[in-house]
Amino acid sequence: MSPSLVHYVPVVTTILTVPFAFEIFGRYRRHPDRLHLLWWAAGVGIYGVGTLTESLTTLIGWREPIFRAWYISGALLGGAPLAQGTVYLLLPRRRAHQLTAALLTVVAIAATAVLLSPIDYTQVEGHRLTGRVLAWPWVRRFSPFINLYAVVFLIGGAILSAVRYSGNPATRHRVGANVLIAVGAILPGIGGTATRMGYTEVLYVTELAGLLLIWAGYRISQRAIISPSIRVPSSSRARAIFLRPVAALTGWRRAPATNLAMRISSFGAFTSPLEFDARATTRRRRRGGCRDGRDTRALRARFCRAGYEGQPDPPGPGSRQQSRRDPRCQAPALNEVGPRPPGSA
Repeated sequence: MSPSLVHYVPVVTTILTVPFAFEIFGRYRRHPDRLHLLWWAAGVGIYGVGTLTESLTTLIGWREPIFRAWYISGALLGGAPLAQGTVYLLLPRRRAHQLTAALLTVVAIAATAVLLSPIDYTQVEGHRLTGRVLAWPWVRRFSPFINLYAVVFLIGGAILSAVRYSGNPATRHRVGANVLIAVGAILPGIGGTATRMGYTEVLYVTELAGLLLIWAGYRISQRAIISPSIRVPSSSRARAIFLRPVAALTGWRRAPATNLAMRISSFGAFTSPLEFDARATTRRRRRGGCRDGRDTRALRARFCRAGYEGQPDPPGPGSRQQSRRDPRCQAPALNEVGPRPPGSA
């Protein structure tokens, strides 16, 4: 039987896993203490290995080494590394290490059984992969337990994170991100069940859809957190509802606005992310200084006033203490509206 169009879907999935895995790994390189990013990058990479074996089966036909690699990377490790990343994200490091040791032990035993099992060539199909070709049927009993582990932590972790973020308006966008990740994790499991029933083509479609949803959820979860006090216009929110999934996958951003007010108003339409950090904002204000002695009330409020209440301010040039000693930054008289000479008291 010659391959149909749906048999080429894993080729597209394999191509998409490459930039996704490098994106997560690049973030891990910037934050090497976050081991969950390393596991997620490895999980996406192994996901791509599984779809690569499916692609090769479509292009060159069934091969025994390709089949064994597919069963190990797909049936055994399809979602386990991604779930292990969630384990490192949610659980204490010591408990995560213990679960990692247990998972790797079970996977090693199952993979050894897959490599040693004889092949029943009467069950082999030219361009389709199925676990029925394993002559030892008990080998297939490992995958349900490993996949159950992946479901509990990957999908359960996404749901738990969505519940946690739903109570804070500043992180409410991550609720939708975790819902996308949970749905994306469920789809390959549905495809795997269909494969056991003999419908391998369903797995090819659900793998692609699941990867796209997980990628979109990851992109949305990386957005900067907006302070609840900043109001985004309703028109921008409406555009964000329709354009956010597309922008999350393609990386498209609107051209940067010319001032802070315009940037805030168009944040929902994917301008470059703004870091609403109190100390950084305060330092930007101090760098402006009291230029040319112009310290009217508006300029003094913008450049000379200390930033947010309760923020630490180390002494030194440009600090709060220095600004208070600077005579140009002192409060003007009530009837003063024009600039004052530099150095005047």
